[in-house]
Amino acid sequence: MSLNGWLQIAVFIAAVLVLAKPMGSFMTSVFERRRTFLDPVLVPCERLLYRVTGVNPDEEMNWMQYGVAMLIFSAASLALTYVVQRLQNVLPLNTQHLPGVPADLAFNTAVSFTTNTNWQSYVPETTMSYLTQMLGLATHNFWSAAAGLALAIAFIRGIARREAKTLGNFWVDLTRGTFWVLLPLSVIFAMVLVSQGVVQNLKSYDTVKLLEPQKVTGTDGKTSTVTTQTIAQGPVASQEAIKMLGTNGGGFFNANSAHPFENPTPLTNFLQMLSIFLIPAGLTVTLGQMVGSPKHGWAVLAAMTVLWFAGVFTVFWAEAKGNPQFANVDQHVSMQQAGGNMEGKEVRFGIANSALFATVTTDASCGAVNSMHDSFTPLGGLVPLTNILLGEIVFGGVGAGMYGMLVFVIVAVFIAGLMVGRTPEYLGKKIESYDVQMAMLYLLIFPLIILGLAAIGLRTPAGLAGLANHGPHGLSEVLYAYTSATGNNGSAFAGLSANTHWYNFTLGIAMFAGRFLMIVPMLAIAGNLAAKKITPATAGTFPVTTPLFTVLLTGLIVIVGALTFFPVLSLGPILEHLLLRAGHLF
Repeated sequence: MSLNGWLQIAVFIAAVLVLAKPMGSFMTSVFERRRTFLDPVLVPCERLLYRVTGVNPDEEMNWMQYGVAMLIFSAASLALTYVVQRLQNVLPLNTQHLPGVPADLAFNTAVSFTTNTNWQSYVPETTMSYLTQMLGLATHNFWSAAAGLALAIAFIRGIARREAKTLGNFWVDLTRGTFWVLLPLSVIFAMVLVSQGVVQNLKSYDTVKLLEPQKVTGTDGKTSTVTTQTIAQGPVASQEAIKMLGTNGGGFFNANSAHPFENPTPLTNFLQMLSIFLIPAGLTVTLGQMVGSPKHGWAVLAAMTVLWFAGVFTVFWAEAKGNPQFANVDQHVSMQQAGGNMEGKEVRFGIANSALFATVTTDASCGAVNSMHDSFTPLGGLVPLTNILLGEIVFGGVGAGMYGMLVFVIVAVFIAGLMVGRTPEYLGKKIESYDVQMAMLYLLIFPLIILGLAAIGLRTPAGLAGLANHGPHGLSEVLYAYTSATGNNGSAFAGLSANTHWYNFTLGIAMFAGRFLMIVPMLAIAGNLAAKKITPATAGTFPVTTPLFTVLLTGLIVIVGALTFFPVLSLGPILEHLLLRAGHLF
């Protein structure tokens, strides 16, 4: 581990913490409908949209109405994306004359982008037309992120309000999240990316001659000489910007942010990571301001930062140490791999930025990658997997990370209340059995989907057929796929061949369930909290603004994750690490 690497990591987290307050304060103004500097341009657009769609912005919804509106919107947008994919061969902006997407893959992709997962079982540049990328996928990057942001704001309102029956209006929150937050940031970020060399055009792919012809042996054993290369391009920067800001992760190219057309320079790499954490970090400040306890927001942000640092330290250490099987032939003793483990990493980013990017993208429900997680050392790959298994509440996705973290906060406050033998209170509201039941339902749905589907996949010929590796690494590949899908992340241990009927269907089910089944108990908690009275704090009230609360919250997250997933992790990356040190490779 180099000093230079640590300095880059320190600069990154400092930038996140500095930007959290202005970003959070701006979002507070947006969702409390205070005046902002964008109002002269956006308010007329907002009013026109409401008039056309028949939405009454002053009519609020209870938690069930809010959830139903979100589900209706998601279903309609899912259907649009499915149809666009199936008909792309007859639609315009198909410069490569690509055929329509097969039914199972179109289903998987439509669910993937609707749920903010952006899992890709295909090669984008040879599967999706420009119209599909823009109308079907890039628009969903806005919609799914805005929906998650709206749900987080609804939860925060549930905490902030007293004796109320409503949580706001989903259509208003969706509109304001898109118009005021995601769209302006994406326009600015896209222009910055273009200035750094990220491609943005509607040209047909270029075919160029190779300077050095290459001989290639096909699956039939015949050798041919390749003299040309097809260079894919397209409207990349516009999709790249919202892919990161919305914590979506779906790449325009198969190599994702390792591709030089998506992520050409160290500056774009830094800005892409920063954009992933920008809105989730800001939401902690929004939480504190909207509930009237800014220190509580900072305490939640501190817990996120502690867990983030533990992850990035482990990955950086493991990858810098490298593969222990590199040995000094003369002395027959293992030694540290010179330069660390660079397999699957871009030289222009190196180990430090690859480790940082992997941690950031799996702490959030983003899934964009600038290196291949499948090529990490066992302990290096353990961290991205664990980050998602914790529910991606360490900063988390746009909105989804915040409401996931707040569910843990409810449980932490409940446990603290039991410790002192009194009814638990959270910001003046009593936490009762119904709140805890819904919180536990939320926390149990997640491992049930992951472990259940992974177990079935590992016992099914169709599931095992996709493995590129066997032993503990093969287990990790399957576990990572279902974890990434259920956690709405989208990254992968890419050794798994997932574009099959089995994986397209089961991963689609996992993505759908991981997004929508968990929203129901979360909104139920928010609705129940909104209806409660405020109880004045007493000497026995557990404070949620102190370092002690941060320690309790952090410990609870780690303990819940360990008790739930340690057995399967022991059979996967942990066993692979021990066998690697004993000389076994997979």
